[in-house]
Amino acid sequence: MNSKNLKDFQEKIQYLFKDKGLLETALTHSSFANEHHLEKHQNNERLEFLGDAVLELVSSDVLFRRYPEKLEGELSKTRASLVCEPALAYCARKMNLGEYLRLGKGEDMTGGRDRDSILSDALEAVIGSIFLDGDILPARKFIMDFVLNDIENTRLFYDCKTILQENVQSWSKDVLKYELVDVSGPEHNRTFVIQIQLGDRILGQGSGRTKQAAGQNAAYQSLLELKAQGLFRGGDEDLCI
Repeated sequence: MNSKNLKDFQEKIQYLFKDKGLLETALTHSSFANEHHLEKHQNNERLEFLGDAVLELVSSDVLFRRYPEKLEGELSKTRASLVCEPALAYCARKMNLGEYLRLGKGEDMTGGRDRDSILSDALEAVIGSIFLDGDILPARKFIMDFVLNDIENTRLFYDCKTILQENVQSWSKDVLKYELVDVSGPEHNRTFVIQIQLGDRILGQGSGRTKQAAGQNAAYQSLLELKAQGLFRGGDEDLCI
């Protein structure tokens, strides 16, 4: 990764690393390390392990303080929905994390920059690298700015297809239809666009590097639209796992 990309990413997250090697490692996938014959520890897997623990601590603390009325089981379900792979990948996409990753050529050509597992692991690795470089306070700030900055909608995103289906069934007899309306880009780097219809009404549209990601984004946009129109029917518990 060139110095400009590192500088751009640090500006994006508003944290300047004392040890920029930590950030570079956090953004290095094992496929890149293997392809360039780097040492086994010169990928982001160890940092992801650490970042996962830091994220669990911070999210637990935030939820404990924010929801004093919730019992342990409810807090655990809420935390799980916020730090699960799809939710973290959603947060990573919002900050365009994929474009900064160092991937092997094969992983890159098969859509690795938009794969949920790679994005979520990289996000946790970045958290781990910030913790090592600056301790808990900057790591907590990053988590609050980029992971826990929109708790309600992040939780909603986790299982949006199921939530959308259940909500629509509560007030409509029409069947939801997911329609592929556009495919663009070269074969190794496709972008799919999916539109969700309910009868003759278009609820929402989403795009992604895979049909699954596009469908999930479309369902999420549909739910946001229903919420804005006052048609979202369900309690806070419907936004959890």
